[in-house]
Amino acid sequence: MDIKARVTVYTLGCKVNQVESENIKQQFSDYGYQILSGDEVADVYVVNTCAVTHVSERKSRAMLRRAKRKNPKAVVVATGCLAQVAPNLLAAMPEVDLVIGNSSKDRIAELVQNHRGQSSKAVVVGELSKEPLRRGAWCLPAYERTRAFVKIQDGCESYCSYCLVPYARGPVRSKLPEDVVREIDWLVSAGFKEIVITGIHTGMYGKDLADWDLVRLLETVLVKVQGDYRLRLSSIEPTEITKKLIELMASEKKLCRHLHIPLQSGSDRVLKLMNRRYTRGFYRDLVMMVTGRVPGTAVTSDVMVGFPTESEEDFLDTLKLIDELPFAGLHVFPYSPRPNTAATDLYPRVENQVKEQRSKALLKLARHKQQRFIESCSGQTLTVLVEEVKENSRCEGLTDNYLRAEFYGGQLDPGQFVSVRLVTSSGIPSWEVVSDRVSSHFGD
Repeated sequence: MDIKARVTVYTLGCKVNQVESENIKQQFSDYGYQILSGDEVADVYVVNTCAVTHVSERKSRAMLRRAKRKNPKAVVVATGCLAQVAPNLLAAMPEVDLVIGNSSKDRIAELVQNHRGQSSKAVVVGELSKEPLRRGAWCLPAYERTRAFVKIQDGCESYCSYCLVPYARGPVRSKLPEDVVREIDWLVSAGFKEIVITGIHTGMYGKDLADWDLVRLLETVLVKVQGDYRLRLSSIEPTEITKKLIELMASEKKLCRHLHIPLQSGSDRVLKLMNRRYTRGFYRDLVMMVTGRVPGTAVTSDVMVGFPTESEEDFLDTLKLIDELPFAGLHVFPYSPRPNTAATDLYPRVENQVKEQRSKALLKLARHKQQRFIESCSGQTLTVLVEEVKENSRCEGLTDNYLRAEFYGGQLDPGQFVSVRLVTSSGIPSWEVVSDRVSSHFGD
């Protein structure tokens, strides 16, 4: 093989896709490829697609076309969720040479290498395994050695009525706990200070393993992995946040005070149609329990607008619930019908203009809630992980409770923990360094 062959990997969608793209890059690196970024011309383009919404599907197809335009002689590869659920759609695109589903993503470099030089298209999409996740290649993300993502599981079996993910990702499969511990230990030893625990359905970790669950995994990591680091959980479903998890967050300073808990709707009627398996009352009590037991916790969420049959009353129920709760941030997105999901058979549909109006109202409320959360932290001293040091010693980083901080830091370096006090004036936050020696904050 030409050791100078070049590959560019484009990623759309969730954090799990981002993790898997890093793994894909490592696979190609092991085959001797040069990994490119930006607008350099490559010999192979891999587009890690997303199929969650029609917008993400459209962006995925646009990226594939763009890749071929950049180098008409390049091999253009479609992988990811859209490749898994709609391989024929992608194979029909003249710009696409190779379609590889999630089922074969862990050997994508081998498949591409075998395909290079061939003129015919190929589709490699199989049934998704039920076996525990293989360890996969370990790779070092390029984010200044500060934050790394560790995928602990794949798959989903919830079958929410609007969602393609169970079809794109298959059943729940967990990574063996010893492999998770070794990977995190390796990353911490390499200098990473924040490890984000991620998965397609993180709270279901251990469902396929005897005597394991998410809390036991976290406890094991915290005991076995020594060092100055912190753990952040990615999205977790409300029905999977247990009292044991909340108590662990309350007692363990290495666990970030941040939970992303998808809401989707504040209407019990709509939640039932979505097959979400909880009520607005359950969600409200959960958030109040979390923020009461672990003060300062940032609760962020996803909210869908315009689900089929959503009435004005349903939407007002959502607005009211969000207004009642101390959210730190919201991701608002409109419903879009996905093939083979139950919600596509629900009528009446909500008009696009109404979706847009409701989105604007929710986003306005989201900005207000975010501002209120920032103000609630005013006067507090928070631990920030420095991610970037700009000109004039201006630093940027993230607090454990998910606030973006910018401050002047003197001789600070990326990957350093620092105590910073938040002060708000007329609603505008400012930050000042209290101490740049904070390793003892985590108390190994």
